[in-house]
Amino acid sequence: MKETTMLIGLNPLLSPDLLHALAAMGHGDEIAIVDANFPATTCAKRLIRIDGVSTTAALEAVLSLLPLDSYVEHSANVMQVVGDAKAVPPAVAEFTAMIGTRARVGSVERFAFYERAKQCFAIVQTGEGRLYGNIILTKGVIPAA
Repeated sequence: MKETTMLIGLNPLLSPDLLHALAAMGHGDEIAIVDANFPATTCAKRLIRIDGVSTTAALEAVLSLLPLDSYVEHSANVMQVVGDAKAVPPAVAEFTAMIGTRARVGSVERFAFYERAKQCFAIVQTGEGRLYGNIILTKGVIPAA
């Protein structure tokens, strides 16, 4: 299912619910973008579903609007591979490339990631089938002109 918005210039994956969440978040609030296997319904304060979409597509849409926090060491954090914290799954490699120089990407142990996700302002669950397709972003500020 493809979400659409009736606004010019917005990524069509940015549904009204997702736009509202991004706009309502404050500096330091976090949003998780997770794969289809993630226990999102169990963990989420606010759950936004975009089934049939990869986490990389969802991340690209969110990054088109969300400033990342420059006051924390890692404003983007992925879930570590169980038993091999240094492993870089394909989805994580794509996340890191997409974020580029905007922020440093950290990693969080699996169960610590679940606990952190429970504190997120919102969780966006995608239809991503690749394992470890999960990332938490910390919202930054937009400086005055």
